[in-house]
Amino acid sequence: MDKSLARFFSCRGVSFEIKSHASQFNVVTPADPIEGSESGRLGLPSSRVSSSQVSPSLMESQVRIDGCHLCDIDVDIDEDDMLDIPLEALEEGNVDKENPKKQSALVYSANRHEQPSKFAVARKQKSRLSIILFDRGLFTVYKRLFITSITLNIVGLILAAIGYFPYAMNNAALFSIANIFSLTLCRSEAFLRVVFWLAVKILGHSWVPICIKYVTTSLLQSLGGIHSGCGVSSIAWLIYSLVLTLKYQDNTSPVLIAVASTILGLISVSSLAAFPLVRHLHHNVFERTHRFAGWSALVLLWAFLILTISYDPMTKSFSNHLGLKLVKRQEFWFTLAITVLIISPWLTIRRVAVRITSASGHAALIKFQGGVKAGILGRISPSPLSEWHAFGIISDGKSEHIMLAGAVGDFTKSLVINPPSHLWVRQVHLPGLPYLVNMYDRVLLVATGSGICVFLSFLLQPCRASVCLLWVAKGVEQNFGSEIKEMVSGHPRDKVIVHDTAVHGRPNLSNMSIETAKKWRAEVVIVTSNPEGSRDVVNACKSAGITAFGPIWDS
Repeated sequence: MDKSLARFFSCRGVSFEIKSHASQFNVVTPADPIEGSESGRLGLPSSRVSSSQVSPSLMESQVRIDGCHLCDIDVDIDEDDMLDIPLEALEEGNVDKENPKKQSALVYSANRHEQPSKFAVARKQKSRLSIILFDRGLFTVYKRLFITSITLNIVGLILAAIGYFPYAMNNAALFSIANIFSLTLCRSEAFLRVVFWLAVKILGHSWVPICIKYVTTSLLQSLGGIHSGCGVSSIAWLIYSLVLTLKYQDNTSPVLIAVASTILGLISVSSLAAFPLVRHLHHNVFERTHRFAGWSALVLLWAFLILTISYDPMTKSFSNHLGLKLVKRQEFWFTLAITVLIISPWLTIRRVAVRITSASGHAALIKFQGGVKAGILGRISPSPLSEWHAFGIISDGKSEHIMLAGAVGDFTKSLVINPPSHLWVRQVHLPGLPYLVNMYDRVLLVATGSGICVFLSFLLQPCRASVCLLWVAKGVEQNFGSEIKEMVSGHPRDKVIVHDTAVHGRPNLSNMSIETAKKWRAEVVIVTSNPEGSRDVVNACKSAGITAFGPIWDS
């Protein structure tokens, strides 16, 4: 087992009061360390092991070190929350060899006052942006899809430019519009719901080869690569179309050139706003620019289409009689499809009453009417034209559903400080990576902080897969309330494992996940943490021969 100490940042406010009854919240009293014994021994909790109750004074006396706490569900982050803070060294508990009954217990304690390990000190701090861009590797599935999309389009452009693809040369604008349709489709909630549902329905059988399930999961969580690749390609095709138009400008109108140039400018601005550096540091700027520039480009695209079809190069005038000319053009049907895909989600938004509670200033529980299937994400907004925020949904599938919002940004903090009575919601929910849990037979779910919200539904409603939940948390009852604690209580101790960082310190989550996955015989590990935490767990599991998936940038 890899014994290197991996850096890990849990979401803010994740600890809970330890009770002495037999549950996954028990704290095992570690035996005295035995010199030379193996540290970091992990096992699933055993009901035969006695536990001790930790007094509030002990919990309050712990030195608190807040690290980054993005759970990859809400992207509303303050810049102050993006500082990577070095971790203290972890003193792992030793197994009491004289008492064999304790060997199966989950022992993972930490000394807060120990000096940082050489590994933690030597390791250079990396910004979130570097983690997002590079730490998952240069050849991730996302980047492969991005490169593939661009390569196919570049090949088509080159063939058109040298005369071997006359159809593309004569219909360059059509190829640009087709790319816009593809990128819009990859972001359609309704389309993705159908695709994810079909994936689970078709591949969610034990007889389906596991490798096919892995490939499907990788592709579905990386569709953003196609979205980005088609966005860049649409710009390339539009530039090529404009070059041809300017070359033969005697056969066109200056109005058409002006409209096409404006569309190119809007799409370029929208793409630049989506560049990771801008999107990461100025998310609201990205979201508003992406939205309004895209809408403006769509309006002008309709104008360009109508003007192009109605223009007569012989008379150099525009005709009012479009008739069947419009419906016979492929550009019309692509543009119509793009319009439907963009407008349809906005037809489903509603302003609904919500009940918001907060046990502390670290998180808010937002309750809505109506049950929701497990693995679904919901979008909410205080002002639908300005910003939207995605959160995992907790639901028993019956009468209501809940979103757990960690207070890490302006919007989420406002939910705690000044909770509104109503919020805007999109009634068509978005399927996330956890939705694909039902494709597998045995799954380990790893969560930190408020990332638990995307997994709790699998404990509250029937699930095809046998799941084991590993939650590293700090302050559940104090920060998130007794309701969340009750949701993870009452389950077999080998099914729900909670690690209290306030009592035991920050664990080596990578090793912890590997050990638990082996004991659970998990086919796959799905983790929801901050970018660095997710990356560490995924990479460590893969090194140990265990397939793992975690949220990625633009997934």
